[in-house]
Amino acid sequence: MSTQLKQLCTIHIPGNKEDSPAEHFSKMAQWCEQHDIEHDVYGEGETIQAFEKKVADLLGYEAGLFVITGTMTQPTVLELVTKQKRNPIVAMHPSSHIYLHERQGYQLQNRFNILPIGNAYKPWKLEDLQQWPDEIAAALYELPMREIGGQLPSWQELNEIKQYCAQNGIHLHMDGARLWETAAYWQKEYQQIAQGFDSAYVSLYKGINGLGGSMLLGSKQFIELASMWMKRQGGNVYHRTPYIVSAAMQFDDRLAQLRALFERTKQVYQIIEEFPTLAVNPPQPQSNMLHLILPFSHKEALELQQAFATKRGIWFGNPQVTAHPNQSVVEWYVGDNLLALDDEQLREFFAELTTS
Repeated sequence: MSTQLKQLCTIHIPGNKEDSPAEHFSKMAQWCEQHDIEHDVYGEGETIQAFEKKVADLLGYEAGLFVITGTMTQPTVLELVTKQKRNPIVAMHPSSHIYLHERQGYQLQNRFNILPIGNAYKPWKLEDLQQWPDEIAAALYELPMREIGGQLPSWQELNEIKQYCAQNGIHLHMDGARLWETAAYWQKEYQQIAQGFDSAYVSLYKGINGLGGSMLLGSKQFIELASMWMKRQGGNVYHRTPYIVSAAMQFDDRLAQLRALFERTKQVYQIIEEFPTLAVNPPQPQSNMLHLILPFSHKEALELQQAFATKRGIWFGNPQVTAHPNQSVVEWYVGDNLLALDDEQLREFFAELTTS
């Protein structure tokens, strides 16, 4: 239903503008002609391997590997590490994608065991990891943490975790699905952020706006091992070309835009302050995403979603249930849409929303 409602709308507030398939494929075709692109064959080809190297170099890793989904990428990494260490224990925040959104595949497939660490509503710190007496094989850190509004640890807190894991032989893996959105807040290069993580996963569609796919980064030896296991799981797609072209043709421009998106996020926060019945999480922006907390029950928020979409042609996102029965929350990614929406339009939306 929400997809159908979204398609009715002419004004989209969160997210990036999405081209129609015809528009996107036309841009891909033009880019392929301009760059003399040839298809890869089972991942072997100049374009894909150059892009894998480009992303690996950007993050400071020896090698990169395109994988068709992040859901295939991350559990495979953690399973390989736990098997190498002969220790099934992986530590991660209770809001992690593997823990919440992957149908408990890690558990039902007997891949590894998860220790949930830290407060469910805050980024985890070194002391949260140290509280478990168990020997831990690997730890996963999501940067930023989507389910809690795009929160990040402080730079010092992150470095303490990196140092501790290195000293204690804990494989530190980055869930960097939205890594691209962290640099503007920390004012750091991607290599600096990734340094200390033994492996990392990044998305090629979240933020980048590609058709899909992910990239795994790590040492050459580890990537070669992971590549074999991706093939064993059915990830050996004949042509990766559409996914690589879709991401590569806009990669540089998307990364260059992120600083402006973070500045726009700060402006959005200032406008929200004008409407005291609304709240945000985190209280101050840490990436170009946020959770907008609405003073309506989930049922009421869904009714408002329906009304705004059908009567005004405005899409403001998918309301989610919260712990408070008279509140709901909407995730906003501050992308092209909010960059193009002027302040008065946004104020008009908030005014109508809060008086509905």
